[in-house]
Amino acid sequence: MNKIPLETLDDETAIRFRDCFSVRYIQSAAVLCRLGYQIEKEYSESGEISEEACIRHEALILNSILSSVAFLESIINELYSDAVDKAYIFYDDKNEILLKTIGEKWNNEKNFDRQPLLNKYQKMMLIAGAPEFDDDEPAFTNVRNLVEIRNFLMHYKREWLTVKKGKVTGVSGITHGEKLEKILKTRFAPNPFAHKNQPFFPDKCLGHGCAEWAIVNSLIVSDEFFRRLDFPVPYDDIRNELKTR
Repeated sequence: MNKIPLETLDDETAIRFRDCFSVRYIQSAAVLCRLGYQIEKEYSESGEISEEACIRHEALILNSILSSVAFLESIINELYSDAVDKAYIFYDDKNEILLKTIGEKWNNEKNFDRQPLLNKYQKMMLIAGAPEFDDDEPAFTNVRNLVEIRNFLMHYKREWLTVKKGKVTGVSGITHGEKLEKILKTRFAPNPFAHKNQPFFPDKCLGHGCAEWAIVNSLIVSDEFFRRLDFPVPYDDIRNELKTR
């Protein structure tokens, strides 16, 4: 399904195709993650890094993380589009029946678009009669946190970052960054370029460890989703391109 399937209507009409951007996004996430890892590896061997390499590393990691969530968004949206458009060319007879059911029971496009990302997965499985993800499933929890990181980065609002604990006048409550630190601090290796006194988020958080964690957990959730629906996995034939280091 990473190839573009072509459909000829007749000898005199145009050729139609349905693209698969989810595959492009997960490929991009993996490529960017590997490039970020290479910079960290070179630093671990030499102990030196240029300012340009630091900027490049940050760009690679940021966009790898964003591409991982874009992959999750795209893949569920593509499946829904196949259902409502009656585009069954990717599926066998058994899958076609289920896809028709999804299209019939969830034919309100505005309702679909308004749903939070992970709710789309849960509701699709509910319609299919497949078991939904439990809230305490590790990969599903990780992906929920990943989406929170993406949302914070995409809808960024400046906030105070505390690097030295103590009483601060006029500041109350826990910041978004501190919430993420409590959740994620032990989930993956920190960014090696962050200084000791820099806050966990974003500085220590956004390294290769986080990008790799994002890709691995996104694939676990997506794989399990397709397994429970017994649908073909769109990116199955490019798995060897999804290495993270």
